[in-house]
Amino acid sequence: MESFSFTTPAKKSVAKRAHIGVVGSGDLEILLEPGTSGTTVFNVRTASEGFKETWRAVFKRFTVHHDIDAIITINDFGATPGVVSLRLAQAVEISNQTKK
Repeated sequence: MESFSFTTPAKKSVAKRAHIGVVGSGDLEILLEPGTSGTTVFNVRTASEGFKETWRAVFKRFTVHHDIDAIITINDFGATPGVVSLRLAQAVEISNQTKK
């Protein structure tokens, strides 16, 4: 098990918390909560060790499109970078939805 964090500057706020996915074989869980520090904080716990630079690249690509002030907690069990990107986008979409 490996744990690490990344932080990048951010400007846009999100409306509410979001929870996406489940920790299970080959998948991951993302918890997104609005931040107050003007940064995007990524906290990762993963069963796959040695992929920190891959995670960094995924987060760099994400923050280009989603400059959000948020704390994002990721619990991973071997998800691919494509799945991580998809789940992150889903979390942002849910966090910005308004009730109808």
